[in-house]
Amino acid sequence: MTEVGDLPEIDLTDVEVLRDPATAYGRARERSPLARIMAPGFGPIWAVTRHEGARAMLTDPRFELNADSFMRPPGIPEHCLAYMRTMQEMEGAEHARLRRLVSPAFTARRAAEFRPRIEPIVGRLLDDLHSHAEDGSVDLLAHFARPLPIEVICELVGIPDSDRAQWREYGAAVAAGWGQAFADAIPAIMDGAKAAIAHRRAEPGDGLISDLLRTQADDGDRLDDAEMVTLVWNLVLAGQTPTNLIANAVDTLLRDPGQLAALRADPGLLPGAVEELTRWSGPQLMTIPRQAREDVELDGVLIRKGEPVTAVIVSANRDPRAFADPDRLDLTRATGPSSHLGYAHGPHFCLGAALARVQTEVALGALLNRFPDLALAESAQDSARVPDPGTWRLASLPVTL
Repeated sequence: MTEVGDLPEIDLTDVEVLRDPATAYGRARERSPLARIMAPGFGPIWAVTRHEGARAMLTDPRFELNADSFMRPPGIPEHCLAYMRTMQEMEGAEHARLRRLVSPAFTARRAAEFRPRIEPIVGRLLDDLHSHAEDGSVDLLAHFARPLPIEVICELVGIPDSDRAQWREYGAAVAAGWGQAFADAIPAIMDGAKAAIAHRRAEPGDGLISDLLRTQADDGDRLDDAEMVTLVWNLVLAGQTPTNLIANAVDTLLRDPGQLAALRADPGLLPGAVEELTRWSGPQLMTIPRQAREDVELDGVLIRKGEPVTAVIVSANRDPRAFADPDRLDLTRATGPSSHLGYAHGPHFCLGAALARVQTEVALGALLNRFPDLALAESAQDSARVPDPGTWRLASLPVTL
């Protein structure tokens, strides 16, 4: 058995870990397939650092997501609690049932069919960029990458145009994280979801809610209204991923003229480029910790029942055992959707991955096509990153158009 003291430790208060997580976790990965993450206020978290081990852990039924894997924001009204337990907290037959019922609405084919409804949203946001310019630059995070996902969710769910300005505020509150605005947004999102479901029950249309209302399993099972409200809440909560992926991708491309030029010269590279950018600069640094359901031995280390274990996405996606020359961005790399772990892996693979891919592809393609002289503003020469140990994200993205 490996001695715990021999394992590398990652201190989440270390400035260098926050500044350059790929390097910090990469050093740990090359020392050991297992590390320990130390965080103030929490006990140690076991961290699987290599690609093969991460994939294996994420499909291992001895590790589970449950209520202890998540932190509820304070101040949630009692009547909203029934809608807060999403599929991420479920395992086994309960999780499989919901996944079976909702997955047909989130296939790659459905995401591709939704693309023509994403394109005009992206176009409108790009149209407005010049009006947000100050001193010759515009913050692409604040005025493009951040508002885009909630606009797409509103279109997907069928939120009336008259309510969308309010939903933009909800999206901004959720994207910003914890706080009073976040807590205030929760009941409003639940109420809006209920109204959208009632509307589509009375007037079926072409969208997610209508798809779910029509979906019925072979055994007659279908989602109830509470489960659909929970799904909408989960969409708003998890649907912010494209914000940071798009911002990271643009920042990465503008700092790599060779790769940017290659993409501009051959727009056909875009689908593969989105996969490579997700591998190389995806926002999620690690998965939500799983709890060991029993004593488990991993790589010669005994993990006790109840102890948390995470897969470190940022190190697995740069693992030289899985990717040749992994620290080099290569938009021509054959990085298939199933090779990187940007959307996790296994039963809890991101339900909205196909939609996130299409959204990111449309956003990057339209942005680069609309602004051939796009460049980082002088104030962005050093990336301003939010010191977030779980998410690789920018505080702002000033660019010149």
